[in-house]
Amino acid sequence: MKILLTGATGFIGKEFIRLLQNYYEIIALVRDSSDILVLKNTNCKIVIFSDYKEINDIFINNNIEGVVHFASNIVIEHKLSDIEYLIDSNITFGTYLLEACKCTNVKWFINTGTFWQNFESDRYNPVNLYAASKEAFENIAKYYTETSNLIFTTIKLNDTFGINDTRNKIFNLWYQISQNGESLNMSEGEQIIDISYIEDIINAYKILIEHLNLDNKYDFNNEIFVVTNNEKVSLKELSKIFEDVTSSKLNINWGERYYREREVMMPYSVGKIVPNWNQKYSLRQAIQKTIKDMKND
Repeated sequence: MKILLTGATGFIGKEFIRLLQNYYEIIALVRDSSDILVLKNTNCKIVIFSDYKEINDIFINNNIEGVVHFASNIVIEHKLSDIEYLIDSNITFGTYLLEACKCTNVKWFINTGTFWQNFESDRYNPVNLYAASKEAFENIAKYYTETSNLIFTTIKLNDTFGINDTRNKIFNLWYQISQNGESLNMSEGEQIIDISYIEDIINAYKILIEHLNLDNKYDFNNEIFVVTNNEKVSLKELSKIFEDVTSSKLNINWGERYYREREVMMPYSVGKIVPNWNQKYSLRQAIQKTIKDMKND
């Protein structure tokens, strides 16, 4: 099966390739400004583009059957200078992909959304402009599913972590201060964290792809699913689990940072999971695997 993947040089995209490269023929669509060296040891075809007008021909030349769309520009608190790039990355790029899907009769498109589209678990209540742009793209996709046979479905993610994660995210920060003894200023830590391990996340996409190749595939059209952790704890409680798993002490200055405007204190809680998907790793198991990877890096 030929799958076109966007966001291939990002954390989740790279792990999708690493874990599923023996299952599918993956075509990584990357901008000419991307660092493709991060894909040098992977088994995927890299197709570089510099102009959105090239995308349709790329689809024609590669006989794409399905699209997994990870590419996104995440800006938590935007500035005026961020707006153009947010719209370009999160709406314009995806719309060109959908147009190419329609023109070349691609079977399905798996979009990646965010819990931030559903502040306070509302049907739609964007935490920030980034989340609003993700919702806008889903609304645009409705036109394409109404005017073609394309099946469009979304998996929404919240916090993510795992091996090979080089982002400046919470477990990486905590691991660093556990090693160098420095302190870290954080909020009061009362917000409830729903954080999912990368292998569980990729497995959800794999299972959804399987569904989209069965006879009942149209049941998934315009559906929205979530990947969520069975164990949801406060940020402060999460730090205690991290300390316990790693036998370390974190020097955290709780309450030294203010909560952000529209801070998510309770994550989206009413989404449905992909049918037949189950969380494989407990929070402790996943942290152990992640820290082991950091130590071996």
